[in-house]
Amino acid sequence: MQRILSSHLPTRVGETVRIAGWVHRRRLLKSVAFLIVRDAAGLTQVVVTDPAVRAAVTALPEETVVEVVGTATANGTAPAGVELTHPTVRPLGPPAVPPPFDLYRPVLTATLPTQLDHASVALRHPTRSAALRISAAAVAGFRAALDARDFVEVHTPKVVATSTESGANVFTLDWFGRPAYLAQSPQFYKQLMVGVFERVYEVGPVFRAEPHDTVRHLAQYTSLDVELGFVVDHRDVMAVLRDTLAVMLAEVARRAGGAVATLGLPLPGVPVEIPAVHFTEALRIAAAPPDEPDLAPAHERRLGEWARTTHGSDFLFVTGYPMAKRPFYTHPDPARPAYSNGFDLLFRGVELVTGGQRLHRHEDYLSALAARGEPVGPYAGYVDAFRHGMPPHGGFAIGLERFVARLVGAANVREVTAFPRDLHRLIP
Repeated sequence: MQRILSSHLPTRVGETVRIAGWVHRRRLLKSVAFLIVRDAAGLTQVVVTDPAVRAAVTALPEETVVEVVGTATANGTAPAGVELTHPTVRPLGPPAVPPPFDLYRPVLTATLPTQLDHASVALRHPTRSAALRISAAAVAGFRAALDARDFVEVHTPKVVATSTESGANVFTLDWFGRPAYLAQSPQFYKQLMVGVFERVYEVGPVFRAEPHDTVRHLAQYTSLDVELGFVVDHRDVMAVLRDTLAVMLAEVARRAGGAVATLGLPLPGVPVEIPAVHFTEALRIAAAPPDEPDLAPAHERRLGEWARTTHGSDFLFVTGYPMAKRPFYTHPDPARPAYSNGFDLLFRGVELVTGGQRLHRHEDYLSALAARGEPVGPYAGYVDAFRHGMPPHGGFAIGLERFVARLVGAANVREVTAFPRDLHRLIP
């Protein structure tokens, strides 16, 4: 008899079926025992009245893996309206050692460090696994949105020869006796691939050795990167980003509706046109000094409140960041060269996306590096490509874990990361 998932039980009422999963909870009453079995799709209630089966169930601690064969019987109070009766229960392994917290409770009450120390079992809790299902659905939406626009998915190196891409600290490693570094982003490579496919994207890990110890930073995270050619300016990039987010959220609703319901989430709508303010106007709205070179988290929170109150939007573009705070490859605003054709997208008051138009002329790269007092040598393989013809182009990058954290209302990005890597954590 083929195993079925708990979600299939409503279509099998009256039949003998086989399920398998983990012992989620046991309730041992005087005349009956209830065994709750958890599988990837949800929970199944098993009603045990036979004394021999009851004795077997009594000896099975929570999280033991079992197989149950029984009759699918309608019961409106059971999960999905179906329970198993007249069961036989067979362990598929030895009795489990219970984890240091109760997974059957609605809320996982263990502290976050305890959860992360025991991630392999903490992630089994429905609220923790729901966030990962939402993450998977968001990535599926990201790919679907870009595939529909004829983007090509690429895979770029994560070990690189230069440490000078963005000024952030990097992780150094030994590459057969030569120094090498974990990639801070696929930025250079995705730009070069515009010269091949015009439109590219990548889903992959990036590494930042910055000594952050905050609720919004990780040393390794998943970056959703996009680059597209033949743009007029950064506004073309912003339009693609807007449409991509809309499809991502639609796929979260479609693919992870159960997870959304588990967490009780109101999914945000993406406005047809996301409101946008220039950096100078953003400083005014956030009550920041007019000579402030960047937006602090407190400024972003004020801007998020303003976008919600003024425009009814969870999203806000801030455009025209000062060139001094942008990477050297950023294209300046032709009308205001001190400001960039770049943008950040704030989501519920937190920076989610950085993007913009890039330089595309070789001589502009030489001038930009010279203006910053940086040698061309470390960038030679990258800059040289622009001698061979590159179109006006731009792109953006979404931090997946930060997006999911804001979406589910997590206080800490580690709550939505399966096995986070940060300043203090390298295991499990």
